[in-house]
Amino acid sequence: MTNLTNPFMHFSALTDYRQTGKVTHKLSDIILLTVCGVLAGQDTWEGIVDFGEMRRDFLNHYGDFSAGIPSADTVARVVGLLNPKEFQSAFIDWMKDCHELTKGEVVAVDGKTVRGSYNKAKGNQAVHMVNVFATANGVCLAQSKVNEKTNEITEIPKLLEMLDISGCLITIDAMGCQRKIAQKIVDKSADYLLAVKGNQGRLEQVFNDYYKPSMLMKFDGDSYSSQDKSHGRLETRCALVNEDLSVLGDLEYEWPELKCMGIMVNVRQESEHASEKEVSVRYYISSKKLSAEELHNASKSHWLVESMHWQLDVGFREDKCRIRVDDRAEELSRIRQACFNLLKQETSAKGGIQRKRMRCAMDENYLSKVLGSLE
Repeated sequence: MTNLTNPFMHFSALTDYRQTGKVTHKLSDIILLTVCGVLAGQDTWEGIVDFGEMRRDFLNHYGDFSAGIPSADTVARVVGLLNPKEFQSAFIDWMKDCHELTKGEVVAVDGKTVRGSYNKAKGNQAVHMVNVFATANGVCLAQSKVNEKTNEITEIPKLLEMLDISGCLITIDAMGCQRKIAQKIVDKSADYLLAVKGNQGRLEQVFNDYYKPSMLMKFDGDSYSSQDKSHGRLETRCALVNEDLSVLGDLEYEWPELKCMGIMVNVRQESEHASEKEVSVRYYISSKKLSAEELHNASKSHWLVESMHWQLDVGFREDKCRIRVDDRAEELSRIRQACFNLLKQETSAKGGIQRKRMRCAMDENYLSKVLGSLE
């Protein structure tokens, strides 16, 4: 991970669609105000403006607020006017500057719905975003809104095309287990690890016929297991990898550069001596010759993206946000991602996202540190 760069440098190139003669507040200042307000725990336009009024001297140090702090209506309207594709590109360019992916790094792709953006009165569906997450350092590399008339399957290849994922292992849940997505990953000189479920019926059936619980005791291929104890619960994870793909029949040749098939078996017990066990079995295909330990670690790393989604809901109250008009929900979702990354990169203070946001609100020096190299 390299030093965090100034994100506003990338956002300064965004097109301002306001009439030139009627512009009172600079676009860069409005973005600065919004990011600082969100960092400091504000989740509404009014709260962001209240923060600006209270911290105007601080904001003057980084921007030009000679015309004062813009109104909540102005901030909301200007953010809603931003071009989503431009904002997406600016976010990706920023992350390219501050995060260099290493060979073999696990990059998780997963979707998240901003539930509060659903508008029943107008018949608008909730905004659904696809996130690309670097698991090693816990930051979001890119984000794309799924169009109401499409789904993740069509959006994921477009998003991957914009990123340099060469040498990485891309993990996607069952929704992304599609040949076109696998081909896109291979074309980008990366490897895939795709979860297999019912949307690939024939492939799942082959796995069902192949896997037997007795394999956990005796298996011809590579195997690896681990145990974790947490809050009294015991979880055992067993990974099995088979490189003999003849069991797939003709399906072996339908997936680009397919090298191995994997099985993850998770066994959870409420306590070490509990008689009842919760068993889950997951199937995977990969273009990389993974060892069982690598499959175990990669599948576990993938679920770190769920941790990010949880932090967005708990630390930023994303699902409770009722902002819905025009593109504001999408743009504010990206701003939250930018703030999430900034807070994750600041490691001098202990605590979770909520605690760090509270500290940003109380301590200008800490907020300045979170913003990074803005000076």
